[in-house]
Amino acid sequence: MHGLRNDPLFVAMTRPTLLAGAPYGFVVGNAIFMLELFLIFRSPWVVLAGIAAHVGCWIACLREPRLLDLWTVRIRRCPRVKNYRVWRCNSYRA
Repeated sequence: MHGLRNDPLFVAMTRPTLLAGAPYGFVVGNAIFMLELFLIFRSPWVVLAGIAAHVGCWIACLREPRLLDLWTVRIRRCPRVKNYRVWRCNSYRA
């Protein structure tokens, strides 16, 4: 029996677009949000907060590059049910 092997070309073709290890959509959203905050507060600490957010996203996406995409699909497809506080669980929509 042969074990599964990774094909580098297949892995590269199926990965999302990453910029410095974080998904491209997150980088663009983070840049816009941090630019707005910088224009409002005029503080260099905002830039450092943006860099910290990018590093946090990079660490979160190390194992699964599509982590943010999967999370948004889960939030969209599986909303909280009304009795979530009672049962501490959720259900799928039929």
